[in-house]
Amino acid sequence: MNNIFSLLKKNARQYGMVIALVIAMIFFGILTGGVFFRPVNLTNLVLQNSYVLILAVGMLLCTLTGNVDLSVGSIVCFVGAVCGVMIVDMHLNPFLAMFVALVIGAGIGMWQGFWIAFVHVPPFIATLAGMLMFRGLGQVIMQGQTKAPFPKEFQVISSGYIPDILGGLTIGGSTLHLFSIVIGLAIVAFIIVHEVSTRKKQMSYNFDLVPRGVWIAKLAAIAVSLMAFTVVFALYRGLPNILVVLGILIAGYHFVTTRTVQGRHIYALGGNAKAAKLSGVKTEWVMFWIYTNMAVLASIAALVFVARLNAATPKAGQNFEMDAIAACYVGGSAVSGGIGTIIGAVVGGLFIGVLNNGMSILGVSTDWQQAIKGFVLLAAVAFDLYSKAKSAK
Repeated sequence: MNNIFSLLKKNARQYGMVIALVIAMIFFGILTGGVFFRPVNLTNLVLQNSYVLILAVGMLLCTLTGNVDLSVGSIVCFVGAVCGVMIVDMHLNPFLAMFVALVIGAGIGMWQGFWIAFVHVPPFIATLAGMLMFRGLGQVIMQGQTKAPFPKEFQVISSGYIPDILGGLTIGGSTLHLFSIVIGLAIVAFIIVHEVSTRKKQMSYNFDLVPRGVWIAKLAAIAVSLMAFTVVFALYRGLPNILVVLGILIAGYHFVTTRTVQGRHIYALGGNAKAAKLSGVKTEWVMFWIYTNMAVLASIAALVFVARLNAATPKAGQNFEMDAIAACYVGGSAVSGGIGTIIGAVVGGLFIGVLNNGMSILGVSTDWQQAIKGFVLLAAVAFDLYSKAKSAK
C-alpha cells in the first residue's frame, strides 16, 4: 500500500490531471442529466477542440524550453485567409492549396525560428511581433470579407467520418458502426502489447516497477475507457476523420519526445541550456526547428478550423494561442521548462474543452467561462510552483 501511495505522489503531475478530467466529465454528465455523454455531444467535443489539441502538441515543445509561441492564432488567421483566396477566389485544387498552406507555415516558422535561434531575440518578443504581423497580413488579405463556401473534399478533413466498410449493426433503433469498433479493438491491443513489452524490458534492466496489480488496473482502465468512447462514436456516425489525424500526431510526437535523440535534446535544453550546449547539443538548431514545427502545426490547425467552419474569416484564430498555452500548463508542463509530456498537454486540452462544452450546455455565459478558465490556469501553475518548492526542501 505504501508503494502505491509513493507512486501516486511521485506521479501526481501525470495522474492528477487525468483524474480531474474524469471527475469533470462525471460532474457535467450529472448536472446536464446525461446530455453531456450523448454520442452527438462527445463527437462535437472532439470536433470543436481538434485545432486546440493540434496547437497544444506543438506548444508543448515550446514550453519544454521554458517559452511559448504567441503567434499561433495569427498564423491560423493568415494561413486560413490564404487558403480562402486560393480555393474560393482562385478555384485552386484543394489538395494543392493545402500543400501550399503547409509550405507557407514552414516558411513562417523558419522566419521566426531564425530570429529566436540565431539572432537571439527572446521568443516572447519574436512571437509577439509575429502575432501582430500575421494578424495584420491576414486581415489585409481578407479585406474585411469572409471567404466561403469550401468544396466538400476540403470540408471532409474536419467534418467527415471513416466509412463503415463492414456494414452497420442495428441495436435498439441505433446503428453501430462495426468498423469503428474494430479500429478501437486494434488500438487497445496495440497499447496492451506495447505496455507488456515495455514492462518486460524494464524488468530486464532491474528498473523500479509499478506493482503488478496497479499496472494491470491501469491497463484495464485504459482499455475500458478507450472502448467506451469508441462505442459512443460508433453509435453516432463512427470515428471522425480528424480523430485519426489527431491520433497520428499525438502518437508521432509522443514517440519523438520519448524515444528519440531529438526529443532528449529538447528536454535537455529546457532543463539547463548551458549544460546542454556544453554536452554537444546544438541548442540554436533545436530552437529553430521547435518554432518551425510550431508554425507547421498551426497551419494544420488552420486547415482543420477553416474546414470545420466552412469559411475563412478575418477574426479566425483569436485567443487560440491562449487555449494552447493553457492546455500545456494545465496538463503538467513546468513554467521553467524541462517538464511536460505530449499526453499531458492533450489531457489538459481535453479538460479545457470539457469545461467549455459542459458550461455551454448549462447555459453559463462566455464571460464566466473565461473567468473560470483563468482560475484553472492560475491554479495549475501555482500547483507546479508549490510542487517544485516542496521537492527542493
